Amino acid sequence: MALRMIDYGTKEYQQMVFLRNEILRKPIGLQFDEKELEKEKDDVLMGAFEDGKILGCCMLTKVDEATVRLRQMAIPNNMQGTGIGRALMIFAENIARDLGYKKMIMHARKTAIGFYEKLGYNTSGAEFQEVTIPHFVMEKNLSNN
Repeated sequence: MALRMIDYGTKEYQQMVFLRNEILRKPIGLQFDEKELEKEKDDVLMGAFEDGKILGCCMLTKVDEATVRLRQMAIPNNMQGTGIGRALMIFAENIARDLGYKKMIMHARKTAIGFYEKLGYNTSGAEFQEVTIPHFVMEKNLSNN
């Protein structure tokens, strides 16, 4: 498995959008629109690949000079629990540190809280609804690791 950055608009990016749509959007009756995807030009896009096929993905969006937000973490259901998500998270944290960020935050689906807690993330604040499902804000200080 290779972890690498993805350039916006490339063939790998199209695989990333397809995967995110299949895992994160279709199951709740939503889909991406072009305006939403266009905003990703400035994000840090990354994926896990094997033999040219995407196995998982996520992205980082700048919040402020010290904080970055993890978004759109997607691993196919039949591959969850295989270490792909963990490897992507470590990769994303290292990229964030390299870019000078001190803290990573996310809007984590309630069903994924346990996964992120094992990686050192803590919930912050009350449960809220986003894209029709329960989420929590989670965060981790990157400068202590």
